[in-house]
Amino acid sequence: MDRKVTDYQVAERIATITLKRPERLNAWTGRMSLEYRTALAEASADESVRVIVVTGAGRGFCAGADSEALASHLDRGGYWAGLPEDPPTPGFGVRAEFDADLAYHLGIEKPIIASVNGPAAGLGFALMCYCDVRFAAAGTKLTSAHGRLGLPAEFGLSWMLPRLIGLARAADVLLSSRIFLAEEAFEMGLVSAVVPLDELASHVTAYATALATGVSSASIAVTKRQLYRDLLVAGGPAASIADAETTMSTMMQAPDYREGVASLREKRPPRY
Repeated sequence: MDRKVTDYQVAERIATITLKRPERLNAWTGRMSLEYRTALAEASADESVRVIVVTGAGRGFCAGADSEALASHLDRGGYWAGLPEDPPTPGFGVRAEFDADLAYHLGIEKPIIASVNGPAAGLGFALMCYCDVRFAAAGTKLTSAHGRLGLPAEFGLSWMLPRLIGLARAADVLLSSRIFLAEEAFEMGLVSAVVPLDELASHVTAYATALATGVSSASIAVTKRQLYRDLLVAGGPAASIADAETTMSTMMQAPDYREGVASLREKRPPRY
């Protein structure tokens, strides 16, 4: 499709999706949602892509829903996502619990990294939370924002955020809708590292490259499934162990396992 508010590039096994409305701090619109879903679907289907990176153009990651879009909800008398009737559905079909807006990230088998290069508010904050790993530029401002608009916690954040940072911290962040910095987010465990803005892209690229070249893509896909499934299923660690043992027997017959063992015995990097 003709991309107007996003950019999509693939290089060295890494797909980078850039939200591209820099004059509006990449505020989210229905068009951006459609383009973003389309890009994710392409990255998911592309066998050359091992890792997906999401970032923003200019000074921001995503400032949340565009103010004009917010105003349009008043005219419509309720929420409207601005999508066509049959939008792309990347990540759908893995588990019913993931077949919803933004939750679809959890159903995509490839790791998704948020490179938070500037403010992330509202929907933008939720978007980074649904990525698998998050890195942020020093001094970046973050907020759920919904409380200042008289809205509920959006996009399943009341489910997702306590699982990322714990109930008490999530309650603080969501009840107050306060603005906090990337450095505090690091202390909470919400982001994996905080680096200077001019080093963020190279830091994320190095991390993504390590995943793309040094870790089995089959292992990553299964591990991601395990992480999010185990947040949902009953049975606790025993069920998780039983599933892992069953899956392990199958994966030990696959080429990636043979290559992993060979590289270990030959004391060289694996060639996945």
